[in-house]
Formats: sequence, structure tokens, C-alpha cells
Amino acid sequence: MKKIWKMGAALLAAVVMTEGMGTMSFAEDALKKVTVILDYVPNTNHTGMYVALDKGYYEEEGLDVEIIEPTDGATATLVAQQKGTFGISYQEDVTIALTAQDPLPIKAVATVIQHNTSGFVSLADSGIESPADFEGKTYAGWGGPGESAVLEACMTRAGKDFSKLNMVISDGSGFEALGKSCDLMWFFEGWDCVIADRNGQALNYMELRQLDERLDYYTPIIITSDAVIESDPEMVSAFLRATAKGYEDTIADPDSAAQILASHAPDYDVEMLKVSQNYLAEKFMEGTDRWGVMKDEVWDNYTGFLQEYGVIEAAIPAADCYTNEFLPQ
Repeated sequence: MKKIWKMGAALLAAVVMTEGMGTMSFAEDALKKVTVILDYVPNTNHTGMYVALDKGYYEEEGLDVEIIEPTDGATATLVAQQKGTFGISYQEDVTIALTAQDPLPIKAVATVIQHNTSGFVSLADSGIESPADFEGKTYAGWGGPGESAVLEACMTRAGKDFSKLNMVISDGSGFEALGKSCDLMWFFEGWDCVIADRNGQALNYMELRQLDERLDYYTPIIITSDAVIESDPEMVSAFLRATAKGYEDTIADPDSAAQILASHAPDYDVEMLKVSQNYLAEKFMEGTDRWGVMKDEVWDNYTGFLQEYGVIEAAIPAADCYTNEFLPQ
């Protein structure tokens, strides 16, 4: 009897375990697969998403989120082709993509940061302190379509001749190239400038939004495809609810958020990440009480700028470029 009872108990346990595994499998299958394609390697701009991932905010919304780096093309194109559900992009890229001869079916659904936190840099002892000093100098950049327009606009405002600026493609060495292969670069204050400072390199920093108010555009932003918006608007709202919570937590405790990012990007110095995250904690919702919200004025100003300098042929209404409708209230 004892032996039979043990066999029966074992069988019962096996059934329960199987049913439990079946329930678990069903629960996992019930989560909706979502892929986020980054604009580059993971960095402190992206931390809110990693916080939402680690704290289970996406899972609570019924989402199985995977965050990946772009591999075989520009993020906007990959999202348009539905090779990713969401992507990290920039206002410039979206505007250009939507005004192209063959427009990409994409739309911005949130801005990660409220203001442009980038600018030009030179060595502190170079004597290059504003665009008025750019003539005869060498600028190293990434060759983006709006890059030369920004430089031309800033130099023109300063009464200088843009044609006298030598432009080359950056070799990827960062601040170490300054004073050697180039005199000027375009840095993001919360990342590149932090790295330079921690390496003891003093820089002159010329913030873009102070040079021309039209250059205070959204960068980076979260985009998705028109097809995703049309087919699953509830999922878009769920993703942004969880993402907003992740960024709100990052703002409240940037050091802990930096530790979470470090667990996903272990090659970075954690202390550098903390400095960067504390800087960005004050920028994610600067001037607003809603994470991710965007304004027509910002889109229209930069669209007008791009048209004026020939980057795009015709203006496009802000409403065609972005929407706030999926953001949590």
C-alpha cells in the first residue's frame, strides 16, 4: 500500500507539475512580443527602457520587450519595414524620412528628452569659443544630412563664411581627436562631455539651442510604424505607459538606474554612467510634467529650418510627424 501510495503521489505530482508548466507556458505565450531597435549602442538616453524591463513594467502591461541595436540598416527604415516594433530615432531623421520622394510610413510617439542637449566642442585652450571662430578650422562629424545646415546657420548668424570651414568624417576617437585631426566636433553634453571631463580634458561647449532657438529640436525620440499604430493602438499605449514609468524611476533615482543600465552594458564605467544619468535626470522632463510629450512649435521650427537650408524641399505639418495620443495622461 505504501509503495502504491508513493507511486500515486508521484503521478499526481507529475500531473500538477505538467499543468503548472502548461499554465506558465500559456502565460509566457500570452505576452505580446515587442522589439525596440536602438539608434546606437545602449547608453543613458535609453536607461528608462532598461529600468522598465528590469522592474517588470512591460510584463505588467502584457508585453515581452526585447531591446536590440541596429544591425542591417538605419533604425527608421527598419521600423518602417516592421523589422522592429519601436525604434529610437531623431526629429531630423523623421522629418527627412517623411518628406522624401518615397516617404517612410513612420511616426514619432514620444520624445525621450525635452530639449536638445548637444552642441559644438573645441579644446578649452584652442581659442575657438563660438561659431565666429570657425573659419579656417576643421570640423569632424558623422556626415548627416542636416549637419552642414546647422553649421552653416550658426556661422552665418555669426557673420562668418561657412565655405571656409573644412569638414571631415570623424574617425571615432572622440575627444582625443580634438587638436590633432580636427578642431571642432559635435558632442552630446550628457555623454561625450562627461567622458571627456572624466578623462581630464577641458572643453569649450557651445550649446546648439543657445546658438539658434530652431535647433532646440527633439533628440532622441521613440518612433513606430503607421501599420503598428493602426493595427494595435492599445499595445502602443501599454508600451509607453511602462516606458514612462521607467523614465520616471530613472529621474527619481538616477544612481540606481545607472546600475541597471550597467547590468545590460557592462563595458561602461559605472561611475561615468552615474554622472551622465544624474545630468539627464534633470533633462528628461525639463519644463513639463509629462514624460514624452511633444509640441507643434518645436517640430515646425526645425522643419522650417531644414527647408530654409535645403535639407528638405517642402515643409510638412507637425501633425503628420508625431502624436501624443498614446502617452499616459
